[in-house]
Amino acid sequence: MPDLLDVFVIGGGINGCGIARDAAGRGYKVALAEMNDLASGTSSWSSKLIHGGLRYLEHYEFRLVREALGEREVLLRAAPHIIWPMRFVLPHHKGLRPSWLLRIGLFLYDSLGKRELLDGTKTLDLRTDAVGKPLKDEFVKGFEYSDCWVNDARLVVLNAMDAVKQGASVETRTEVISARRVQQDGASVWEIVTRNNLTNEEQTRHARLIVNAAGPWVDKVLGQALGRNDAKNVRLVQGSHIVVPKLHDHDRAYIFQNADERIIFALPYEQDYTLIGTTDRDYDGDPSDVKITPEETSYLCDAASEYFKKPITEDEIVWTYSGVRPLYDDGATEAQEATRDYVLKAEGGKDEAAVVNIFGGKITTFRKLAESMLEEIEDKIGAKGKSWTAGASLPGGDFEVRDFDALVAKVKASQPWMKGRHATRLARAYGTGVWALLDSVESQADMGRDFGATLTEREVNYLREHEWAITADDVCWRRTKLGIRLGAKRIAALDQWMRAPA
Repeated sequence: MPDLLDVFVIGGGINGCGIARDAAGRGYKVALAEMNDLASGTSSWSSKLIHGGLRYLEHYEFRLVREALGEREVLLRAAPHIIWPMRFVLPHHKGLRPSWLLRIGLFLYDSLGKRELLDGTKTLDLRTDAVGKPLKDEFVKGFEYSDCWVNDARLVVLNAMDAVKQGASVETRTEVISARRVQQDGASVWEIVTRNNLTNEEQTRHARLIVNAAGPWVDKVLGQALGRNDAKNVRLVQGSHIVVPKLHDHDRAYIFQNADERIIFALPYEQDYTLIGTTDRDYDGDPSDVKITPEETSYLCDAASEYFKKPITEDEIVWTYSGVRPLYDDGATEAQEATRDYVLKAEGGKDEAAVVNIFGGKITTFRKLAESMLEEIEDKIGAKGKSWTAGASLPGGDFEVRDFDALVAKVKASQPWMKGRHATRLARAYGTGVWALLDSVESQADMGRDFGATLTEREVNYLREHEWAITADDVCWRRTKLGIRLGAKRIAALDQWMRAPA
């Protein structure tokens, strides 16, 4: 069976791409199909954090927190261009959790996870520390701890690129329209029919095992493609964020407690903005149609205004985004209490081709989830290579964490015409892959058409050739975050240019 795949992955989010990368690197024959663009669902709707999840300690999810804390530095070393350390300030609110409880939680946070690159917790006097200046005078004590920031959508793309490097096939705009078990040479295998959503071309392939990593659509895949119309495994929880002009000049983030026992973050975003989120509310509808509600907007503005001296008003908002998190339905009463841990469930008898479904999970633990999935794959179709991703760089990440500034300096030196913020943005996006983008570039003219906000024809073509970008939205909101600067007219002009015949 020369055309027989070992693993067929449905879903091009962080879990699907992480699994495809790991499996291909171990020697399995892998294909992945994503019905839209990579990271077009939950994986680009996050709070952009690689973190242990301080609030999960209150729900006794110690295993999840320990695993997530351990992954922070693994991922930081793998992709120091798109992941970097960030310090978080937690002001003590006298009317909420007591100071001693916060100290215990942060002590556990420091103790559960191994730290070599990230600094530990310290206590702050908000009356004298610069981070207290934007806050109301009533907040006098705070705590500062470490987690990491991540460019979430680029993390997905880098995993997809590395999967292809390891031998996998990755196809976007490709929907699985049916999957059924058939006999081939005396063995049960999957016959999978896909349709390219751009050309309507259908293709039939065979695989020994299916990984259902469709995120919010995981039950839909079970129902429509696999015939499991009774599938009900995930709880869809909507999370929304708002972006406003930056609220302070320092580089630290805030984590705020609220009276409803939830927390929100106020995070430095794209140099000139502050990202505030997230909300937690049950969602019933098409995950692709989710939008922030007026109630969520008011909630985030009010929650942040509880802490900042300058109130956050709705007319300041420059952008919003909302997404649906496919949490495993563990029967929790409130959305914020539902587990953020992942659950893998295999289906298929002893002599049947298996499907392994993914429910839940968080971006921080995608690599560990992939390793757990590989254990399932090994159990079902046999082992090949050993685990390998813990010490492997992602594309562009083959440099030391402390050497990012040196990389930016090299980019500036190689392109004297390029302004500092442009050089920094390219180094952040592509790491050492920036040299492929800038190959043979000697002047600004070599970058081609200028679409605004430092986005050029050269970069767009690179994204189309190497990173599956097809539309302006792919470029502006996922491969880069320049959509917030470009505005609707320039994005429309870019889209028209990208759709024009070559």
